Amino acid sequence: MNTPVDTRTDPSRWPDVAALPHAPVRARIASELVRHIAARIPLRVETAAGAVGDPALPVLRLHRPQAFFHRIGTGGLIGFGEAYQAGDWSSDDLPRLLTALAANIDYLVPRPLQILRRPFTAPAPERQDNTRANAERNIADHYDLSDELFALFLDETMTYSSALFGGAESTWDDLAEGQRRKIDRLLDRTGVGPGTRVLEIGTGWGELAVRAAERGATVHTVTLSANQLQHAKARASERGVADRVHAELRDYRDLDAARRYDAVVSVEMIEAVGERYWPEYFATLRRALEPGGRAGIQAITMRHDRMTATRRGYTWIHKYIFPGGIIPSLPVIEQHAAAAGLKIGDRLAFGGDYTRTLRLWRERFTSRADRLAALGFDETFRRTWEFYLAYSEAGFATGYLDVRQLILEV
Repeated sequence: MNTPVDTRTDPSRWPDVAALPHAPVRARIASELVRHIAARIPLRVETAAGAVGDPALPVLRLHRPQAFFHRIGTGGLIGFGEAYQAGDWSSDDLPRLLTALAANIDYLVPRPLQILRRPFTAPAPERQDNTRANAERNIADHYDLSDELFALFLDETMTYSSALFGGAESTWDDLAEGQRRKIDRLLDRTGVGPGTRVLEIGTGWGELAVRAAERGATVHTVTLSANQLQHAKARASERGVADRVHAELRDYRDLDAARRYDAVVSVEMIEAVGERYWPEYFATLRRALEPGGRAGIQAITMRHDRMTATRRGYTWIHKYIFPGGIIPSLPVIEQHAAAAGLKIGDRLAFGGDYTRTLRLWRERFTSRADRLAALGFDETFRRTWEFYLAYSEAGFATGYLDVRQLILEV
C-alpha cells in the first residue's frame, strides 16, 4: 500500500515530513499519553472539538490531531518535531510551550509506558559518525546552507554562539556588544596579546580570529566549512589583519603534531566532535600547547544524567539540524581533560545569557520570513528552524542545557 503524502510539503526535500504514517494502535497510545501530559503539567490542548486546560497556560493547538498522534505514535519526539514542521500543530508562544515540556522532561512519560520509548530510540545513521570524511559533510549540511540565511538572524559580528551580556536586560542592540564581550573574556583568560601565537579550532565566520589578531596575535584558525572559511578570510582582509590570520580548511585531527601555540581557543565546537572523538579532541588541545600555555573552550553542556540517558539516541536535532552532534556534560569534559593532562583553572557558566541570545535570534528570524522565502527556503524550512531555535531556547531556560567558558591548563 502506498504511503499517503502531505501535499503541502515537498516530498523530495522533506520525505519524512511529507509522509503521513498510519499506526492506529500507536496513535491511540499517543493520544492517551498527550491527555496524561496535559493533566500533569501546565499545558492547554486545543482541537476543533474543544480544549483541555486553563486558557492562561501555554497552548498546544492541534490542527490535524490524527496526523499528530500517528506521527508521535510512530516517531516519538522526532514525530513531535515533524508534526510541527508539517503544520499539524502550533502554539501562540512556542518557546513557552516547549519550556513547559522541557521542565518536566523526566516525567512526561508515565513509568508503565516508559518501555515504549525503546522503539523510538534508534541509533544514529553510520554516515553521521564523525570520521574525517563524514565530519566535513556533517558540518557542510548545517553551516554551508547559506551565509545569507545566517545573516538574517545573527548580528554584525556573525557570531553563532552565546553572547555574554553585561546587564539584566538585553535587546537586539546589545547583542553585538555581548558577543564581543564573550570573545574578549576568552582571549583575556588565555593571555592573548601582542606576539601571542593562537590556534583556533572552529573558525565560525571569523570574528574571534580577527579580534585576536587586532590585539597583535598571530592566529592559525581551522574549519571544515568552506563558506565560513571564505567569510573569515574576507573579514580579516577588511579589518586589515589578513597578514596575521591564517585560515584554512582542515580537520583539527590533521594539524601538524609538532607545532605549538601559546593559546588554543575553541568556541562551541566540541558539540560537533562526537563522543567517540572526545579523547582525540582534548589530546589535540594538550599537544598544541606550549609549556605554560592555556586552552580556552566555550561549550554547551547537558545535565550528566540526561546525557548518559540520551547519548546513544538519534534525535530530531540530529536528523534536521546538527548531524553527528552530541552535547557533553561537565563531568565528561573534566574527565577527558584530565586524561589528556589538562585541568580546569577558570570556569564561567552563563546559560541564562544563551536563553537571551536565542530569544533575540528567534525573534529576528521570525520577523524576516519574507527574506527567507526570497533566499529560496520554503515554509517547511522556516518552521523547522523556528522549532529548532525555540527548542534550544527552552533547553537553556529550564537549565536542561548550560553554556560554559572553561580555561584549561597543563
